Amino acid sequence: MIELVDMLLLAFMAVVAVTIAWLRNLFAAVMVAGFFSLLSAGMFLVLDAVDVAFTEAAVGVGISTVLMLGTLLLLTTHEEKTPVRRSRWPFVVVLLTGAALVYGTLDMPHYGDPDAPIHQHVAPRYLQVSPSEIGVPNVVTSVLASYRGYDTLGEVTVIFTAGVGVLLLIGGSLRRRIGRDSE
Repeated sequence: MIELVDMLLLAFMAVVAVTIAWLRNLFAAVMVAGFFSLLSAGMFLVLDAVDVAFTEAAVGVGISTVLMLGTLLLLTTHEEKTPVRRSRWPFVVVLLTGAALVYGTLDMPHYGDPDAPIHQHVAPRYLQVSPSEIGVPNVVTSVLASYRGYDTLGEVTVIFTAGVGVLLLIGGSLRRRIGRDSE
């Protein structure tokens, strides 16, 4: 059942990505991109990466969407200009990059494989020594707060920095707009 949910989410994400590429209305593209980030957060949640799902939801759905909408406020038109000549090179580059990424995953262990290296070395150690080594009875908390503490601190720093950046950009554009209106 979980594999079916994974496949449906991936298929829906692919459809949304193609939709974003074909949209010419910038407002619609921003809204659909926010929806794509929401689907990505859902995918991370299904894969039991709750911390990554939270970061994707906060940065991808929230801050990025607000920043792009704020940028659209500064534009005079919300329609993408039609290119004079269409090039096939971007499509070829995307196909080659995608093929290289798929090729890179061919020798990875299957998802959920109990014989995968991660299940043989790191996970058993965390489960066995975490309560005595860290002193926290919840293994997930000990991993996120201690073993991966710098990683978690980095994620929090990214979210905070993005939030401050959005506030500075919005504040600066509002000051400029108020200055223009008062003249």
